[in-house]
Amino acid sequence: MITLNDYLYSGDTVLKILLLYSSDLRKEAVASHNSIDLAHSNFLMQITELLEHTDFLTSQSQRLKEFYLYMTKKYPFLAFTFKGRIKSLIRAEEKFNGAILEYIYSYCKTNGRYPSEAEIKNNLHCFRDLIAYRIVISLPRCHVSEGESLEEQELKYLYEIANDLPSFIEEKGFTPQPAELETDTASGGLSEINRPYYRDYVQTPASADYKSLHITFYDNFTRCYTEVQLRTKDMDDHAEIGNANHFGYEKGQVISRTKRDIILPGECRFFDEAYERLVKLLELDLSTIDVNMFKAYNNQLINDCCGLFRGRQILPFEHLSRFQNDPTE
Repeated sequence: MITLNDYLYSGDTVLKILLLYSSDLRKEAVASHNSIDLAHSNFLMQITELLEHTDFLTSQSQRLKEFYLYMTKKYPFLAFTFKGRIKSLIRAEEKFNGAILEYIYSYCKTNGRYPSEAEIKNNLHCFRDLIAYRIVISLPRCHVSEGESLEEQELKYLYEIANDLPSFIEEKGFTPQPAELETDTASGGLSEINRPYYRDYVQTPASADYKSLHITFYDNFTRCYTEVQLRTKDMDDHAEIGNANHFGYEKGQVISRTKRDIILPGECRFFDEAYERLVKLLELDLSTIDVNMFKAYNNQLINDCCGLFRGRQILPFEHLSRFQNDPTE
């Protein structure tokens, strides 16, 4: 069985690694009649296309820029960033294999048997966050009146922006996609019309107290999905440099302690292969690998210029708050 780790020590570019890994996976899949590896190869081809063809990303980011300009006019007293990125190769590989493990584990727990190969493959049909944009807002304390809560004021503006976003960019060729999650109709600051489209991790935090609002759009011009995340700066700090940043490590520990205890080696081939690939990535010492345009002194001090470990940037728009003595009106 081949893994992504096998291709990280020859000084190759990320594109060459993707082409070699996806090609070898396809050959193995055909030889062993493994439709999961074939789906895996096709998934890697999606990542390759994103990295090779940038015209559609330029079109997409320019249309999303209109919402950034709208925010600068409506909220001149807020500081915010509008970032875009393509999911990194390592994170994408973790996501694909993690999805296999989660599906098999949940299916087995619910049905008392392992899913068929076809059932697993059908669950791997769509990954909608390979392209993602993030809006991070911050309200300077000088704009908070005495007796007001900074956190509550920031949340108010975060939900206002979240409610403005879908209809605004729908006019630019994007279609919001249903979140397909059960939502609490009595909580949060989302309007009734927008609530079905959002995954509200502010009201219901995810693992490690991760908080954010997530919404997925289909870009009708470029014919691909893209995700938009909205956070306050405190939420972003927690996700980037706080406890939520260790989710990959914690996920690996959960897999080791829980899922592997229930699904023993040799019982499900597809679980075993996804598990091995994921664990190898979670245990990867980034300082030892040799990839063009990538350098790490350890797993924290990283200079990634190719999108191997950290997402490749599409755009950064930044807006600083108006001078502190200006009124908020």
